[in-house]
Amino acid sequence: MAKLLRSFFFKSLFFFWYRFLFRQFKNLIRFYRTISNSFSGATQFKHTKFSTLFHRSDLNEQTLVFDVENALLKSSSLFPYFMLVAFEAGGLLRAIVLVLLYPFVCVVGKEMGLKIMVMTCFFGIKASSFRVGRSVLPKFLLEDVGTEMFEMLKKGGKQVGVSRLPRVMVESFLREYLEIDLVVSRELKTFCGYYLGLMEMENIKTTHALDLLKEGKGCSDMIGITTLNNTRNHQFFSHCKDVLVVSEADKRSWQKLERERYPRHLIFHDGRLALRPTPMDSIAIFMWLPYGIILSVLRIFLAFSLPFTISTPLLTMTGLRLTTSASTEQNVAHKNNLYVCNHRTLLDPLYISFSLQKNITALTYSLSKMSELLSPIKTVRLMRNRNEDAKMMKHLLGQGDLVVCPEGTTCREPYLLRFSPLFSEMCDEIVPVAVDTHVSMFHGTTAGGLKCLDPFFFLMNPSPIYTVKLLQHVFPSHFSHTTTTHVDQDSSKFQVANQVQSHIGTALGFNCTKLTRKDKYLMLAGNEGTVSSHGRAARCNS
Repeated sequence: MAKLLRSFFFKSLFFFWYRFLFRQFKNLIRFYRTISNSFSGATQFKHTKFSTLFHRSDLNEQTLVFDVENALLKSSSLFPYFMLVAFEAGGLLRAIVLVLLYPFVCVVGKEMGLKIMVMTCFFGIKASSFRVGRSVLPKFLLEDVGTEMFEMLKKGGKQVGVSRLPRVMVESFLREYLEIDLVVSRELKTFCGYYLGLMEMENIKTTHALDLLKEGKGCSDMIGITTLNNTRNHQFFSHCKDVLVVSEADKRSWQKLERERYPRHLIFHDGRLALRPTPMDSIAIFMWLPYGIILSVLRIFLAFSLPFTISTPLLTMTGLRLTTSASTEQNVAHKNNLYVCNHRTLLDPLYISFSLQKNITALTYSLSKMSELLSPIKTVRLMRNRNEDAKMMKHLLGQGDLVVCPEGTTCREPYLLRFSPLFSEMCDEIVPVAVDTHVSMFHGTTAGGLKCLDPFFFLMNPSPIYTVKLLQHVFPSHFSHTTTTHVDQDSSKFQVANQVQSHIGTALGFNCTKLTRKDKYLMLAGNEGTVSSHGRAARCNS
């Protein structure tokens, strides 16, 4: 009896798994045939090479549907962008977890690996405060765009970007900087205003995008551009009339899109990481971090406790690089000089002081208590009240040399923001100073992070470089000797400020703009730099 029961049990178990697996196998075959038939029936095309698109003259009548990761960007790796999200929005611990999970991400396949990275980077992040997709990612994405693909997209009547990444990561990059008409990507699920780390299904967004195209917001004839392995992975390409295949060899031959060819100027961006965080570079960052913290504290101690003649060679031995040059017509006989410089980091006045080998007073618009305490030179905070600030500047200038950054905030890219004309009223002789920096690992500025850590991050770089150029003096009296009315005097102040800005821009090879501190913070942090506010994004007026 026991043998019969055992035999019956194993036979039942066998037939159960046989039916279950056979049914799943039949469903898989049926699904594959359905997809294949619908794909081939809807597209009616043969896979053709991307190079054939260059010879077509009817692209302005077509809608170009392109795969962002596999066709627009030279690198197909998504890890650097998720690393930026993890580090900038989630913190150091979340970034370390992502690096540790990366080998597992590579093993489980693209779709599951993508879900793991999304969960790791976004779970628990507040949706309303997430600005990495607009303030950090566009710079790194633009630096990876292939010129050949970008030029081809510009010839199309409409452009539709299809991405596997969450919408909050790519929409600003595609719509604001590349001026793409439509973005097809997945939304992130939220609960009580926080991301759950889960993405919506692709079918919903694809159907909505197709409805928009049918309503006249796109052309009827669509040409898909993707890789061979991805033609069946996204159903949006199944509705294309033709599909052109981009190979890895094509992408390797592409040139990176130059900054001058960006449809919109990249003037402002945020984030601490200065290098593209590939897996190996991310590991290098974490290995360097303990040494960088010790090195930063050592450099601050040397600059704070020792005189210039002793601290300068010691700081050079730690890896700091300072290059100083002066105009051949520099007049150093003036007792109290007003130095006017562009603003790259909070350390600008300090490096000017080291270049001159003397103590000067620094006027700043915003300075944390930590930076103020650690500064080896005297710092005075402006009140943003024109009359009070003017009296303070005149008083300080009567006591000694003074340095001021009239931009009011830092700018990382090769652009100069509008100069406040307040300094032009202070004295009869102004010394323009052109300042530039280069870092290899961390940025020493932030709009949305802790400003008290700015000097530490800059000094954590292995070998940061500072360039200080003392330019020819500017004499405000040359602009005001013909003024007769109050309106003319106000005009001369702006002329002086613009002249100083122009001198510095020419010396550095930077472009001059009319953008202000308010424009920067509205774009990067969603406020005006002091209070919470909402407004328009900055635009280049140069």
